Amino acid sequence: MRTAEIRSRFLDYFAARGHTVVPSAPLPTPDPTLLFVNAGMVPFKPYLTGEAQAPWARATSVQKCIRTLDIEEVGRTTRHGSFFQMNGNFSFGDYFKEEAISYAWELSTAPVAQGGFGLDPDRIWATVHHADDEAAELWRRISGLPQERIVRRGDEDNFWSMGVPGPCGPCSELFYDRGPALGREGGPTVDEDRYMEFWNLVFMQYERGEGTGKAGYPILGELPRRNIDTGMGLERMATLLQGVDNLYEIDETRPILDRAAELTGARYGADAEADVRLRVIADHVRTALMLLADGTAPGNEGRGYVLRRILRRAVRSVRLLGHQDPALPELLPAARDCMAASYPEVAEEFDRISQQAYAEEDAFRSTLRQGTTVLDTAVAEVKAAGGRKLPGDRAFLLHDTYGFPIDLTLEMAEEQGVEVDREGFTALMAEQRERARADARARKSGGALDTSALRSVLDAHGPTDWRAYDTLLTDSKVLALLGPAGPLPVVRAGEIATVVLDRTPFYAESGGQDSDAGALTGASVEAEVLDVQRPLPGLVTHQVRVTAGELAVGDGVRAAVDAEWRLGARQAHSGTHVLHAALRQVLGPTALQAGSYNRPGYLRLDFPWRGALGQTARSEVEEAANRALRRDLAVDVRWMTLPEAKELGALALFGETYGERVRVVEIGGAWSRELCGGTHVEHASQIGLVALTAESSVGAGMRRLEAAVGVEGFGYLARERDLVARLAEQLQAPRAQLTDRVAVLLDRLKAADQRAEELRQRAAAGRAAELAAAAADVAGTLAVTATTDGDARGLALAVRDRLPDTRPGVAVIGSDAGGKAVVAVAVNEAGRVAGLSAAVLVKSLLNGRGGGNDDVAQGGGLAVSELPGVLGRLPELLPRG
Repeated sequence: MRTAEIRSRFLDYFAARGHTVVPSAPLPTPDPTLLFVNAGMVPFKPYLTGEAQAPWARATSVQKCIRTLDIEEVGRTTRHGSFFQMNGNFSFGDYFKEEAISYAWELSTAPVAQGGFGLDPDRIWATVHHADDEAAELWRRISGLPQERIVRRGDEDNFWSMGVPGPCGPCSELFYDRGPALGREGGPTVDEDRYMEFWNLVFMQYERGEGTGKAGYPILGELPRRNIDTGMGLERMATLLQGVDNLYEIDETRPILDRAAELTGARYGADAEADVRLRVIADHVRTALMLLADGTAPGNEGRGYVLRRILRRAVRSVRLLGHQDPALPELLPAARDCMAASYPEVAEEFDRISQQAYAEEDAFRSTLRQGTTVLDTAVAEVKAAGGRKLPGDRAFLLHDTYGFPIDLTLEMAEEQGVEVDREGFTALMAEQRERARADARARKSGGALDTSALRSVLDAHGPTDWRAYDTLLTDSKVLALLGPAGPLPVVRAGEIATVVLDRTPFYAESGGQDSDAGALTGASVEAEVLDVQRPLPGLVTHQVRVTAGELAVGDGVRAAVDAEWRLGARQAHSGTHVLHAALRQVLGPTALQAGSYNRPGYLRLDFPWRGALGQTARSEVEEAANRALRRDLAVDVRWMTLPEAKELGALALFGETYGERVRVVEIGGAWSRELCGGTHVEHASQIGLVALTAESSVGAGMRRLEAAVGVEGFGYLARERDLVARLAEQLQAPRAQLTDRVAVLLDRLKAADQRAEELRQRAAAGRAAELAAAAADVAGTLAVTATTDGDARGLALAVRDRLPDTRPGVAVIGSDAGGKAVVAVAVNEAGRVAGLSAAVLVKSLLNGRGGGNDDVAQGGGLAVSELPGVLGRLPELLPRG
């Protein structure tokens, strides 16, 4: 049975039993404690914890999940995969243990012809919590399992909680005996490879208190409403029903592995180390496909870093197996074909997905070429000095300058028998992050807030009455004043604090749109609004600076948005939609927005694309955008359900989280139709103007367009006009002839530069000839030492090439490179035959600081003042008679 059929069979079974089928949430999660959804229950967490009322009494889903904590184990064991799918059925205060157990047993064992999975009941084992007599009795009565196949286990295995105070309860697991060929007899407590877990049923019936570990907390009592959360591993069920040994051999993974084997010439099952790499490739390529499909783009932080790491591990595994050409164009389509039956979007969006993936591979291949040389040199230096640990600053240099993930440095250093100072690297990374945080704090002019204090405000007063779509002015009440240290009773003139109001007209920063500016005024206070955020769902906070008087909890204030600011923000946000639509009109549907930011007068838009657009394409995009403004396209806003929006063709932009009801913004109907929570103009002509100001790269396969909007757009064009006028005046040429006149000047400058370079080369050649002619004879070796203001390596090679071929010769040249000494050493062929090595000489001269080969080497790091002493040591390092 194919995996896609297992998936649909599971959903159909529970749908027929009153469960609402809930689509999988995207892998990126809005939960600030998680990068990705890592369990099937994560999207249902607010309902299970009681934070929100579930819209259904019972639900079912097949949730995409990512777990990366044990990524190094991927491939080394056959039980770890970074991407997996979790089938689940959930009850929110509806049914409980008896129905959950009945459903699990019936679906697992019912014949395939009757909609079940057809597992042999005689090979199924159940585990229950040691104190859960009710579950044990239910399994015995419903399934007929003998007592010896209902195993009682402790808290570590069969009691569930989220690790924090809240819901908890016993759980029950189902295992399938795969036969004696795969391990020892005796049930799951003896061998969990032979007895594979495939379903876990969590019975949420208690509330736990504070504590650590699996059992170090008190049970406070029964929950007012008991819930069911079950998870059936889709890949594990596919492993059982397809009769294969592990998840790497099921129909959604094995074709990728087989394609990797074809590319590399490796044969799966013939070599243990090669098998590990083939499994890494299969897992990581599939995981990358799913992450890219859900809008994650490769980057250096957070989710982007995880994706980059996964892609690069896959590419490097292919290279280690001997395939040096680009591999993803062969492997990613195989992954697409595996997953499209369950997730059609991976085929529909494949052009965009593949552009980003292939660009990342191209960038990494370049990174490998540069970084590997740097790493090899650093490792050689460590070994030459008798060490076995690569310094943390060298690992940080590889990460920061060459884009080498620390994991890759660790792997490659280990292959060469060298450890990495991980602590030193981590300390430097922490310093870099702290600098970034400090910079962000300085820009925001405020400190971080305690989430628990915000939660208390939300619990006490409920959600903020948010009026940003309806008005620019509200009469409001101050519910709370907060600072970095906690609640404040009062805020005085000159102080900055976070204010929570009962209602607000201010737009909170989200969806790429900056927050509103404005003021709070009251009987005894004036305050400037600096920033507006949504730190918790439903709660809006305002960072304010009191400019006069003082602000206290309970005060009544008038909250007023700066009308000019809001107008500029609306123009910029609508302008972003227009530019996005124009981009797709010119470049095609793969130019899908991957990130944006807009504030009054300015917008930027990121999109996947390989290579710069060029002036012609940029002009076409700009023209398409402004033609839409000239046509004065209507801007309409409608609320509808998410399925209705998707049916309408509205674009759901990556990185955003949407609820059951969504806001659809249309500009010119289908021309621009996006899900969006921002503020917008009523007609496109109100945007005024969109003037592209810049295009740049923001990572492999990702471009950024920037534009000035509205009055700022006209100002930008006016400045461009004035610049052209000044150039025309200075060059004494009509505007129409400016480009020709500048081209002539550039040609003259190029010719002058070439002439200057020829003169420099002649001077250098003359200097090299003079130095070679004056070479000292040191025990039969011709030796030259000198300093230069220019290229030390180039002069060393030039001098060496002018020494006689019949005698050993060496040239050592020093130079000043930004206040640090650089020393280059070059040895001729006769010298190398006699046993001289440039690499050995440079390390001896610089106490190990250098690298290269026998022919030419270079090093540095000393003070320039030390150069004479370094050069003077050459004779004592040359062989004597």
